[in-house]
Amino acid sequence: MYRFFQKQTLSASPEKVWDFISLPGNLNEITPKDMEFEIIGEVPERIFAGQFIEYRVKVPLLGRTSWLTEIKYLDEGKSFVDEQRVGPYKLWVHRHSLEAVEGGTEMTDDIRYALPFGVFGKLANPLIVRGNLKRIFDFRREVLSRTFPKS
Repeated sequence: MYRFFQKQTLSASPEKVWDFISLPGNLNEITPKDMEFEIIGEVPERIFAGQFIEYRVKVPLLGRTSWLTEIKYLDEGKSFVDEQRVGPYKLWVHRHSLEAVEGGTEMTDDIRYALPFGVFGKLANPLIVRGNLKRIFDFRREVLSRTFPKS
């Protein structure tokens, strides 16, 4: 099992940040274009506990693949977890948390993941997967900084 962790302070209230991250349609905006992210079916207005969201995404070496996540452990305005039910990972649990801090909101992404393919998955993590996650979350950091600029 691996962990990817990132914190970011945004110049907006937790309520404003929650309003943005709780809209599944905004995933398109915070996902790099080369991943060809696409929600399948009707785009839900807001997330809720027990909700399933299906999408397709381009993954290095695997090409376009389906991904089904379930929204779990939602604490309105503060945190939620999305867990992969079907997708490219053997395990994917992503906790999104918001906390009010001086000058805005501290947003945390804490991901626990495991890879399929045994020894090949273990080799892929440092060579491909870890760097790709960093690239994705660096992109998100940049988009969110522009979305909630310092005043």
